[in-house]
Amino acid sequence: MIDRGAPTNGPMIDLRYVKKLIDMLDESTVDSIEISSDKGMKIRISKSPSGRAAMQIASQPVLAPMAAPLAAAAPGRLTPAEGVAAVDDTPKAEAKPAGSEVKSPMVGTYYGAPEPGAKPYVSVGMRVAKGQTLCIIEAMKIMNEIESEVAGVVTEVLASDAQPVEYGQALFRINANG
Repeated sequence: MIDRGAPTNGPMIDLRYVKKLIDMLDESTVDSIEISSDKGMKIRISKSPSGRAAMQIASQPVLAPMAAPLAAAAPGRLTPAEGVAAVDDTPKAEAKPAGSEVKSPMVGTYYGAPEPGAKPYVSVGMRVAKGQTLCIIEAMKIMNEIESEVAGVVTEVLASDAQPVEYGQALFRINANG
C-alpha cells in the first residue's frame, strides 16, 4: 500500500512527459537531449550509437559497377581503362541560393497557417517585414510563432505543413534585396 501523504525522496517525474520527449527524439536527427530543472530533476535521453551508424550507412549512395576493369599505370595509381570515363572525386562547392535562411529554433511540427484551412502566414513572392510572423512550430503542445529576422521577399518555403522539423532546419529563404 502506498502512503500518498508521505514525503518523497526528490521530485516526481511525469512519465507522459518522458514518453513525449522520447517520441520527439525518435522523430528527429538529434542524438540526445538533456533537461534539468531548478528542483534538481534531470532527464537525459539519447539514441543508441548503433542506430545512428545504421542510418549513416543506409544514406550512402550506391555506386554502379564499372563497365571495364582499370589498368595500373604506376604503382599505387590507377588510370581508367579504355571506354570507361574518369570520375572526379574532388568536392565541389555548392552554389548557395541568394537570401537569408530562416531556421527552426526548435524541434517540433511546422504549421504555415494559424489554423487548418486558413490563409498561410506567408507565400513565395510575398514581401515580409522584420518581426512579421512566418509560421508556427508546435512543440510539447505549445504553439510558438516564428518571426522574420529580416525584411525582404520570400523566395522559398522549405518546410511542409503539419510535418516535423528539426532544430536548425531551414524553413524559409528571404531575399533582403528583393
